[in-house]
Amino acid sequence: MIMRILGEGQYDIADEHLEQLNYLDSALQKAADAGQETAFASALSALLDAVRRLGTPLPDERITPSDLVLPDESTSLPQVRELLSDEGLIPG
Repeated sequence: MIMRILGEGQYDIADEHLEQLNYLDSALQKAADAGQETAFASALSALLDAVRRLGTPLPDERITPSDLVLPDESTSLPQVRELLSDEGLIPG
C-alpha cells in the first residue's frame, strides 16, 4: 500500500504492518472522538512516525498514485475530524 504524508512524500507499506498502523489509527480516532487535543496530537505523531519507520520512502521523481493520504503533524483536530471515516484514517 502506498501512503502519502501531506507535504512530505510517499511510503510503500507492506501488508504485514497494516495491523499495527490500524491500532495506532484507532487510538487517533478515540482521541479525536473525545476531543482530547493532547492525546490527538500524540496519536497523530505516533501514527506518522510508524509510517516513516515501517514504510520504504519512494523517490520524489517516482510518480505513483497514493492508496491513502495522511495529514501532516500540523493538521488540527477539527481538520482531521473532517477526514475521519467510521474506520479512522486507515480503512480496515
